[in-house]
Amino acid sequence: MKPDHQRNDPIRKEQELAWVGDAVLDLFARSWILRERGRLCGKTLIRMTSNQFLACKGNPTAIESTIGDIYQREGLKAAFSWIEKELLPLFLKQERNRH
Repeated sequence: MKPDHQRNDPIRKEQELAWVGDAVLDLFARSWILRERGRLCGKTLIRMTSNQFLACKGNPTAIESTIGDIYQREGLKAAFSWIEKELLPLFLKQERNRH
């Protein structure tokens, strides 16, 4: 069990959720890239999961924390759904502008 000072630290809690959320986002991005592009593409993965990209939507840690929280409360499908609704449209817009 965590000591009280760790359990009640909102910054630590956000960082822990963000750590999990980062992994969920990475899994979403890899799955999406393989499904949509039909091949591995590390550069697309980096663009889709970078703090620079996430900063276009808000604080990267807060976004990853949101993903981690959804994942822990509702599961992978709900977290993927949130990413698809909240992040994917912005990513696709940026990709169109790149080309």
